[in-house]
Amino acid sequence: MKKVEIFDPAMCCSTGVCGPSVDPNLTRVASAVYSLGQKDVDIKRFNLANEPAAFAENETVNQVLQEKGADALPVTLLDGEVVKVGEYPTNEEFAEWLEVRAKELAQKPRVRVSVKLD
Repeated sequence: MKKVEIFDPAMCCSTGVCGPSVDPNLTRVASAVYSLGQKDVDIKRFNLANEPAAFAENETVNQVLQEKGADALPVTLLDGEVVKVGEYPTNEEFAEWLEVRAKELAQKPRVRVSVKLD
């Protein structure tokens, strides 16, 4: 099974999908990561603000940061190899790397609501 790791820049929350002005690209990536996780794909995101040790411990990401600085983030690894630097993968790239259909990556997290009527 292939493994995807996304090393995000420092953001206010784990997905970056918060605050008054949400970047639609972050919403797309969050949906893609959620959808891939539902398919049991090994995919993880690391936020520099919350998980700096993950950046320091990963030699590949550490090397990218040493060479290019924090502006290189986000960095995406596929099976430990750098496949994208400075921007998030497109849904088409995720689909190609992980052999899924791109349209399957737009699934939104489902919220279950129950209402009790008296």
